[in-house]
Amino acid sequence: MAESLTLKAEAREKGSKGAVRSLRREGRVPAVIYGDKKSPELITVSYKDVTALYQTGTFMSHTLDVEVGGKTERVIPRDVQFEPVRDFIIHIDFLRLGKNASVVVDVPVHFHNHEASPGLKAGGVLNIVRHEIELACPADAIPEQIDIDLTGYEMGVSIHISAVTLPANVKPTIADRDFTIATIAAPAAVVSADNEAKAEEKAEAKAETKAD
Repeated sequence: MAESLTLKAEAREKGSKGAVRSLRREGRVPAVIYGDKKSPELITVSYKDVTALYQTGTFMSHTLDVEVGGKTERVIPRDVQFEPVRDFIIHIDFLRLGKNASVVVDVPVHFHNHEASPGLKAGGVLNIVRHEIELACPADAIPEQIDIDLTGYEMGVSIHISAVTLPANVKPTIADRDFTIATIAAPAAVVSADNEAKAEEKAEAKAETKAD
């Protein structure tokens, strides 16, 4: 389970673009905390601190305890905006988490014991279809990562979500089918598997558009 991190913040007033640029020159990143049926709260956070957290690669799936004005707000990052040319963080949206809150997050998939897979030892290739899986889970029980043990997997085998044991009350948002996470493919089959994965993603996008 991902541990909650702490981030110190300062309250700010709504200001002009010039005032916002001045904050950034001072090493601060404008941000907002919203949600839980409360008014939005304007804050700034340290550019150095928040960049270090973002570069861990798990920033968007971690809950944070944001300390501001003598109180602590439990939040999760929902949007990070970057300067389009120089690619540095210029604004962050945090979702305030109430008691018993649930969230949808992308959790990274990690593969272990490659040397114990007969298929890989025979020259097969681990073709990863999904590097992350979107999960619906309690805010206080977000998995740090999804671990898949490759022990025993032969050439030509597909690894589906049904092979993954998730924590209690944690479910994939795609619940209507046993989707593929990875395959142990012969080298010549990798291109074909990639095409199948792209076709699958297009089909999902089309289905989501119709649902909207």
